[in-house]
Amino acid sequence: MSASRDTLNMRIKPEDRTLFDWAATVQGKTRTDFILEAARRAAEEALLDRAVGVKAYADFVARLEARPSPNRRLKRTMQGKAPWERS
Repeated sequence: MSASRDTLNMRIKPEDRTLFDWAATVQGKTRTDFILEAARRAAEEALLDRAVGVKAYADFVARLEARPSPNRRLKRTMQGKAPWERS
C-alpha cells in the first residue's frame, strides 16, 4: 500500500518545464518524481547546513558554562559600578 499524497500546484515558465521534463526523461523518472526528489534534496541540504553536530554543540555549551579567564578589562568591569548605578 502506498502512502497518500497531497497536491502541490506551481506556476513555472515553459522553458523551466521543458528543462525539468528533459532531465526527468534522462534519469528515467516522471516530472513529478524528478522535481520532488530535487526539492527534497535541496530542502534537506538547507536544513543540514544549519545543523550543529553533537561534538560542536557540546564544545559550545562547555564554553558557555566555563568561567571566563581573568583579564584586565574583566577585572576593571567587575570592580566598577554598573551603568544604572552611576550618577
